[in-house]
Amino acid sequence: MKTKFTYKKSLEYIYATVSLILIFCLLSFIDVFKNFELLSFIYKVFNDFFTGILLGILFFPLYLGLEYIKNTIGILVIRILFSSIVLIQVGLTGYSLTTHINLGADLLGYSLSDMYTTVSASLSLSLLTFLPFVVIPAMYWGLNWLFHLFGHKINTKILLLVVFFFGSLNLLIANSNKTASQNKLNFLLSDILRAKNDIALASQGDFSFKKEYPLERASEETKDVLASFFNIQKEKPNVVFIIVEGLGSDFTNNGDYKGFTPYLDALVSKSLYWENFVSNAGRTFGALPSLIGSLPFGENGFMELNPLPKHNSLISILKSNGYTTNYFCGDDSSFDKKSNFLEYNGIDKIVDIDKFGPGYTKTKKNAGGFSWGYPDAEIFRKTLSELKDTKQPRLDIIMTLTNHEPFNFPSKKAYLEKVERILETKSYFEKDKWNDYKDIFACLLYTDNAIQNFMQAYAKRPEYANTIFIITGDHRLIPVPQKDNLSRFHVPFYIYSPMLKKTATFKSISSHSDVTPSLISFLTNNYEFNPLEKTTWLGQGLDTVREFRNIHSIPLMRYKGSINDYIYKDYFYSDGTVFKIDENLNLSEANNDMTETISNFFTDFKKLNAYLTTKNKITKAATSFKKPAYTFTAEEFLTIKKLTKGLNRDQVFFLARELAFTKEREKARLLCDYILNELPNYGEVRTLKGRTLAWDGDYKNAEKELLEVINRTPFYSDAYLALMDVYWWLGQNNKGVAIGKLALGNQINDAELGYKLAQAYYRIHNLKNSNTLIDSLLILYPKNKEYSNFKKNLKK
Repeated sequence: MKTKFTYKKSLEYIYATVSLILIFCLLSFIDVFKNFELLSFIYKVFNDFFTGILLGILFFPLYLGLEYIKNTIGILVIRILFSSIVLIQVGLTGYSLTTHINLGADLLGYSLSDMYTTVSASLSLSLLTFLPFVVIPAMYWGLNWLFHLFGHKINTKILLLVVFFFGSLNLLIANSNKTASQNKLNFLLSDILRAKNDIALASQGDFSFKKEYPLERASEETKDVLASFFNIQKEKPNVVFIIVEGLGSDFTNNGDYKGFTPYLDALVSKSLYWENFVSNAGRTFGALPSLIGSLPFGENGFMELNPLPKHNSLISILKSNGYTTNYFCGDDSSFDKKSNFLEYNGIDKIVDIDKFGPGYTKTKKNAGGFSWGYPDAEIFRKTLSELKDTKQPRLDIIMTLTNHEPFNFPSKKAYLEKVERILETKSYFEKDKWNDYKDIFACLLYTDNAIQNFMQAYAKRPEYANTIFIITGDHRLIPVPQKDNLSRFHVPFYIYSPMLKKTATFKSISSHSDVTPSLISFLTNNYEFNPLEKTTWLGQGLDTVREFRNIHSIPLMRYKGSINDYIYKDYFYSDGTVFKIDENLNLSEANNDMTETISNFFTDFKKLNAYLTTKNKITKAATSFKKPAYTFTAEEFLTIKKLTKGLNRDQVFFLARELAFTKEREKARLLCDYILNELPNYGEVRTLKGRTLAWDGDYKNAEKELLEVINRTPFYSDAYLALMDVYWWLGQNNKGVAIGKLALGNQINDAELGYKLAQAYYRIHNLKNSNTLIDSLLILYPKNKEYSNFKKNLKK
């Protein structure tokens, strides 16, 4: 029924909009309550009013249209819509309170499974977790009800005047537009639009560069700045990277939150140490490509590119010069697609969560049932157990894990007691400021101690005297408030080695992307290395000048999809504002005369970044680059797209399994390959593929796939069972026995595996071992008829 629109009807819409604004203001108060500053809260209110007005204007035509169609439906839809906006704002506020940053375009850079993993790590799920999502929307409906009852007592014209007055102040006061003061929803949407616009600007039209491969330069241009600090030996040195989760400079040496890394602090005077060093990314996804490859970012981080552009790295170059290369971590190496990057560069061994096995203890799960994997001490212990005493030089890359939400680790109580003792030595102001972060400080102490124990154990190894250790943070951990946007990237950087003949501390600025260029220059100039004619590094190499200066232009990716920060000379460009950098990496407002110059350089980098990664123009000659395991025809990709629409990786696996059981095995394998291209360690998927190959009689490739599962995930029992079936069908019972014994050696205690092994022994006429196994199973399962019948057959 069509109805006539009246001024009285518009009041309900005005009340719904004002209620939304008031809820925004309430959430802003909650956001700043802990560290309340009146001016900051006022700026937030201005932004809340401005955002509320925009939303009110934006949805007013929808309201009019719905009211025109049917009376009362318009206001009901708007209230439901605004309630949904309230829910989003509650979630964004919760994210900000946890991470101390606003959620922006990084939302686009993560898969749903990655986001679930990250959120699970940060939250301890309980009734209180969900309470705000009920209470705050209820308050919104309550405000609407109050306006409906008492709105007639309010002068609506004055109400609108007040709303528009506060909203317009946002346009007049520049400080109210800073990131920290912005409305959460406004920032999210504007940052996504900004990121999309950046991508469009960087990618539009044809790029004109002097060279087809702009990063190419003669290898001699990267000077060897490290040799003068080392006693050069005949044998090639081992290189060990320790990349410490969340280790920002604020927590080491003379940082604002110092005192919780005593071993690393003592290491400064024994090392080459860069005080003003920066990571190129604000999260872990950027550490490996920058540190190990000196590579550009792409759109959402280099490792997210599919396929990866051809490139060289420290891994591939050292591997081609006789090094064995290893990567160690305690979590799933598929997260952030680290395993893809490492494998494409020819890494020899990846040891991650799937390869620890018995004898190692995972981090305790949080209240939400989440654990990242193995804590740092276990990672280092596993690393030491895997290192072989050979004359072949090694590159070992170790990534720690514990210094991350939920900050759980062994002996936490003892470390918290140490924190209390350290805090007793601090001033009243520091204690009051730091009390909320005791878990994090305890975690830092634990990680610092784990590194110390690793270094002490490594010192007893014969190769220690010829080893170079590189220690740095992947980024500054997020949950402790940062003083400015630059501090998120400020990390310590150590080069420590028994080979050092002198130590030094440098105040010059360098970054992760400068590390591999300098290491390659040092190694190729001082050891028997295959000479590199050209290099294609994004960085120029480490600066070893002791005085403060910056000779680099350093782009920084705050999070996936956000290249918002840039260091140029002694200036820091962030979110369109230029700051001056002092010798302690502190910021002050800078003269805007430099804004246009730096902005132009930054825009040029963004264009270069897009060209290099979208056109595959990093290099034409990769040392040890491996193509993706699976490539798809246009027809296959169309099939994949059709089958997987709206599904996450786990759901795609379930679909592949369903197709396999309904004898559509080619489609099932196609989906398996699609998943394995991104998640090569997904054991269930590769095992399913192996089984389908065996069902179709392709035993050779089935064996190959199932052996690959065991290599990647040696403690996943189903792969052993599937492979034993293959050997049974092939009549290769000796192989079946061998793989069964390997499973038992890996302490896979699976009754079905024991039964299959007993059968395999029987088929090779080893009745003694067959009897032993079946008897052990019958003790556990005396009523199992299948086992009993098999035992009777053995007696015949």
